[in-house]
Amino acid sequence: MSTWLRDETPPGPARDEARRRDVFAVLRDEGRHQTGQVTAPGADWLASATAFPRSALALWQDKPAVPAVVPCGIAFDVVNVPAVFGRRMLEQLWSEGPGSGPVALHRGRMLLFAAPGSAHRLPALLRWEEWGAAVPPMFCHGTGDAITIPPLAPPPGAPGSGPRWLVAPDTRQPWLPGPDVLLWACVRAARAASAASVRISIFPPADQDAKVYDVSRRR
Repeated sequence: MSTWLRDETPPGPARDEARRRDVFAVLRDEGRHQTGQVTAPGADWLASATAFPRSALALWQDKPAVPAVVPCGIAFDVVNVPAVFGRRMLEQLWSEGPGSGPVALHRGRMLLFAAPGSAHRLPALLRWEEWGAAVPPMFCHGTGDAITIPPLAPPPGAPGSGPRWLVAPDTRQPWLPGPDVLLWACVRAARAASAASVRISIFPPADQDAKVYDVSRRR
């Protein structure tokens, strides 16, 4: 990957565009798209959530391998769930649903980026849902909240550890699921978890010291 370069272009629109190109050269991997790699348009989108996008881009240029803090409620909301449950949600969204927006992993929690307003509506929808009680505690970040996102350029030599993108933003206008889609994914994930953990038997518990025979071999 290329290094982060100091911008010597004279101030003005040309400098802004040149800086945007140079800053995110490190985010490109020889033209190949990576699901977990933020692209230059994706970084533009993340910066658009801040009050001063150009300043945010400049800060990320100086510290590309450091997590950043961005506000919610403008460009996106974020649904924060336990990592295991979040993976079940992703499985449902990608196998049976419309897919997902950007998704990040941070400190054992999964951050699912959602359409603005989802943080307010999703908890209310879950309260009315029969399976809502089976959904583990979640945090919904909306207007007035801020989240920590993984580094745009992860440190070399540390793949798969620490904060990272599972589905990185790669466009200036990524598709974001709304509260109805997230509710559907929560319910499906909760049902799948319940079906995997519940065992129903009409027989008493087996004696741990008893011999076990393979009756499938019986003739």
